[in-house]
Amino acid sequence: MSMLMLMVPDEYVTDVTQIEPKDLEHRGIDAVICDVDNTLVPYGSEEIPSDTLSWFGSLREQGLKIALVSNALSRRVTRVACMLDVPAVPQANKPRRGGYRRALDMLQAEPERTAVIGDQLFTDVIGGNRLGMYTVLVVPLTGNDFVGTRIVRFVERLVLSYLTRRGLTKAPSGRKQ
Repeated sequence: MSMLMLMVPDEYVTDVTQIEPKDLEHRGIDAVICDVDNTLVPYGSEEIPSDTLSWFGSLREQGLKIALVSNALSRRVTRVACMLDVPAVPQANKPRRGGYRRALDMLQAEPERTAVIGDQLFTDVIGGNRLGMYTVLVVPLTGNDFVGTRIVRFVERLVLSYLTRRGLTKAPSGRKQ
């Protein structure tokens, strides 16, 4: 797979609540790996929005297995995982494959039956695509980010614009709530 194609998400949505658990199941997905910062909670926060909590409930109702994989520090990621009652792999060094493989092992899941959901092309999408997982890019919850991530976001916007112009991805579907 070319480096360009590694950056192409299978789906691009405004936020996690736009992802229908039944649609994932119809795609043969039985496990979900989620990023934490600016995907599930605002950067640096541990407060999970109520609509995100409801969405997690619908994933469970659909019978999907769920884990968190984040590059963030262990203590905060672990607290968010405890609130959601799911396993977590903090300090995962995404887009490296090791964190994703640990999560797959925890869930006893196969990559081709797993979706990766996150807000960054260069960590979440590339990492998931490298293992053959279904990748869903979400618009970041806030503009607040780790300083290094702010720089990367500028480059990601350029790449997303290029991918959209080439017809390799579409603008995010759904409305920001």
